[in-house]
Amino acid sequence: MSEDVLRVENVAKRFGPVTALHDVNLHLGKGEVLGLLGDNGAGKSTLIKIISGFQKPDSGKLFVKGDETELRSVDHARSLGIDCVYQDLALVNQLDVVQNMFLRREQVHRPIPFLARKRMREQTREALDEIGVNVPRLGVPVARLSGGQRQAIAVARTVHSDADIILLDEPLAAMGAKEGAMILDVVARLRAEGKVSIIMIAHNYVHVLESCDRVNLIQDGEITFDKPTGETSVEELNEIVVEEYRRARARAAG
Repeated sequence: MSEDVLRVENVAKRFGPVTALHDVNLHLGKGEVLGLLGDNGAGKSTLIKIISGFQKPDSGKLFVKGDETELRSVDHARSLGIDCVYQDLALVNQLDVVQNMFLRREQVHRPIPFLARKRMREQTREALDEIGVNVPRLGVPVARLSGGQRQAIAVARTVHSDADIILLDEPLAAMGAKEGAMILDVVARLRAEGKVSIIMIAHNYVHVLESCDRVNLIQDGEITFDKPTGETSVEELNEIVVEEYRRARARAAG
């Protein structure tokens, strides 16, 4: 874990009068799974969008595999091996399952650049079967699928990309217990292989402590807690959150 594939240093982001991130520092080791916890509005998704190239920070630095990098776009981030499952999934409702799986990453035959439709369809089926979520028909618009099926498509698309840094923003949000367990199994497999580094946003402390190597807690736009999961507990995390809630109420009253 000594080799960091990603470092975030002193990153800040404002949206008008609202400060979403304030002096955030974060690091991700090679092959590490980092759990990122925090209440709604704490800044988790904003941080993920900055790391994925979707938004630019107002200040601060990002280092990708040791090199200071100013991410110009999502495509630029992908070219550096960073891919993301966004909270809104980034699916196009009118397109079918295969088209969404290969959105902006379509495969073509060579030398004549016709779409490799059969190959993309086969790889889509293989990716979804590997996760274990049932999507019987690949040719239907994703708008007609359940929330769990849509979530599975977004996760499968990222896991089966060429990324070696994967960002998962609430990957279990639309899942039932069975489907969520399958996604956690995928994370466990990737963790065991050690080839991919992952940041996973979640609300369930137990999932994070069981699935991740280390946990960060973000509060009011800052990382306030950083420990290996084996050195903390649900009780400690709850105590920190409750204490910060008390402080926030005292500041508001005072």
